[in-house]
Amino acid sequence: MDIISGQALFLLFCSILSCLLIFTTAKSRYRSGLPPGPPRLPIIGNIHQVGKNPHQSFADLSKTYGPVMSLKLGCLNSVVIASPEAAREVLRTHDQILSVRKFNSSIRSINHHKYSVSWLPPSSDRWRLLRKLSVTHLFSAQRIEATRALRMQKVQELVSFMNESSEREEAVDISRASFITVLNIISNILFSVDIVSYDSVKSSVFKDLMISGMEAAGDPDLANFFPFLEFLDLQGNRKKMKAFAEGLFKVFLEFIDAKTAEKSLRNNIKDVSGRDFVDTILDLTLGGGSELDINDIKHLLLDMFTAGTDTSSSTAEWAMAELLRNPKTMAKAQAEIDRVVGQNGVVQESDISGMPYLQAVVKETFRLHPAAPLLIPRKAETDVEILGFLVRQDTQVLVNVWAIGRDPSTWENPLRFEPERFLGKEIDVKGRDYELIPFGAGRRVCPGMPLALKTISLMLASLLYSFDWKLPNGVVPEDLDMDETFGITLHKTNPLYAIPVKKMRH
Repeated sequence: MDIISGQALFLLFCSILSCLLIFTTAKSRYRSGLPPGPPRLPIIGNIHQVGKNPHQSFADLSKTYGPVMSLKLGCLNSVVIASPEAAREVLRTHDQILSVRKFNSSIRSINHHKYSVSWLPPSSDRWRLLRKLSVTHLFSAQRIEATRALRMQKVQELVSFMNESSEREEAVDISRASFITVLNIISNILFSVDIVSYDSVKSSVFKDLMISGMEAAGDPDLANFFPFLEFLDLQGNRKKMKAFAEGLFKVFLEFIDAKTAEKSLRNNIKDVSGRDFVDTILDLTLGGGSELDINDIKHLLLDMFTAGTDTSSSTAEWAMAELLRNPKTMAKAQAEIDRVVGQNGVVQESDISGMPYLQAVVKETFRLHPAAPLLIPRKAETDVEILGFLVRQDTQVLVNVWAIGRDPSTWENPLRFEPERFLGKEIDVKGRDYELIPFGAGRRVCPGMPLALKTISLMLASLLYSFDWKLPNGVVPEDLDMDETFGITLHKTNPLYAIPVKKMRH
């Protein structure tokens, strides 16, 4: 009896001590002006509350602790932003203080933070050079217009592939098909070649490699919470990231070597017709006086590939999934496209501006399924105040655009797919409206946004114009699986399969 009583007293003492520690921590956090947050456990802090889908876990916690919430993830101090007002302060008001990246173990494993336009600090000369090259030679209005015919050609190849599947009444993996289309658009802009075809096994290898890299880069890793564990690579993310980078670098170097040899054979005579991005970069590098080296080029191409392919194809898949779940919405979008294009035409990029409902479908997809649900992590360079709360120097700052897009105080019926909410409104995705910022905002806004919007809209309009769609194996729309898998980009856990039915036109 004495032993039992002693154990009970000890447990009671531990419980009281834990409560006192939690209360004292919360009280000191309040007095110091730090953002509120959930109670922390010794050593691990709030790691147990992260879960496999951090964007969802953080959104749930923000409902209790507010739009500026602090978390202790092992050794890592973090603040999660979950409202348009707080996002505006991070991405605009204090953009300069909060524009440096917080890079994780996976990114460090391939030294991507030393070369990448996505991860270098904006104050650096190298970042400014790489950003200028990207914008001038890839994403300027002039360059995007110059590649319009290429996008049209690749999307028509997608329609041809769907036609063949339709004749066989075969369900198509929408994720894979859209990935191949976007990948070949990007590879032609960069190298002037198709990297994969619709009937090749190589496309699945590329896609798996890309998803593996994105998941490794975004996976909640113990090495990020406890840096002294990094060398153990307990979750294998460093190994996955290295395999991902080495696989792509090998492909890039083959193209670079071939182009370099070709230039040597032509005695470096520049043929300005039909020059792609790598031609331009090599001309700058081989011409002397350039600050770029082969590592810069490899990592720049890695950025272009990952940011351009995975995000656009994933968004197209989410859009098709939502339309299949909402047949009336799909019919409304198809009616608009038919009205603009006519009965026997082909969707042109110039048609998209006359399709406000299709544009609303794309915006609504970005709202519910942003490609990068937490954007890329930022770090406070100095102490800074966000909505009256102190964010200390070196704190990781995560902008939860997934939560902002589903915030009931911002959006009516936030969980419903309703493109109509955007009709007649000026809300856009270009970084000025902080309730809808899938591409980020400020100096870190995604430079590839104009290309992504054109590619996604053209693919989606073409698929809806040419085909009706049905789910295979008797699946009903309301039962369609919409589970998410978290990474730097947000994927549909189980690929969407749908059967294209060729439209009979008169």
